[in-house]
Amino acid sequence: MESKGSGRFTMSRCLRSGDTVHTSVVVTLLLGVWCASALEVSVGKVPFMEAMNGSTVLLPCIYSSCIGIKNLYFNWHYNDNGTMAKLCEAVIPIEGVEPRVQVYQERIEFVGSSKHNNISILLFNVTFEDEGEYTCFARNPKEKNRNHSAIFTLFVVDELKVVDNTVTTIIVSVVGGVIGLIIVVMVTKTVVLLILKKSAEKNAGIRTDSSSATASPL
Repeated sequence: MESKGSGRFTMSRCLRSGDTVHTSVVVTLLLGVWCASALEVSVGKVPFMEAMNGSTVLLPCIYSSCIGIKNLYFNWHYNDNGTMAKLCEAVIPIEGVEPRVQVYQERIEFVGSSKHNNISILLFNVTFEDEGEYTCFARNPKEKNRNHSAIFTLFVVDELKVVDNTVTTIIVSVVGGVIGLIIVVMVTKTVVLLILKKSAEKNAGIRTDSSSATASPL
């Protein structure tokens, strides 16, 4: 009897242990999903650009969070030879409410919109001294102050490089010629088949008339 009780106790303990493991797996998965849906900022698929001296450039940045935002803090910094110079900063109270942005540089203008999760800025009258890395930073108190940043690199040149499209033009011309030739062949084939069809119908009609004329004396 004691062995049976011990067996039941062992089985029960194993089941509870299995439930604990199962719960741990679920919690781990939930934490993984939460981490995947946490705050993220992005400066686009191409995090750099070339700008001509004296031009105006857009420094792009958008944020995303699957669980929403509350009092989202963001700022832009410029890496000035190791010194992070703050360009602007603001707090977005809730989604859809436009922030009151404090700008610290004369040639900077905030052009984003919280309605589109956009915190981009414009840089006017670009100079060679503006070349370097620009960091877009955001922190979301709703996610226990989780923060994220992304770097956009600006290169300043005297004039933009002229792209040589010779090879592209040749390829497009060849492809266009091949397509045109295929169309001509298909049209010619269709016309020839139509002519042959009409000729065959005409010949069949002549043979029918001849047979009728031959059979009429009988």
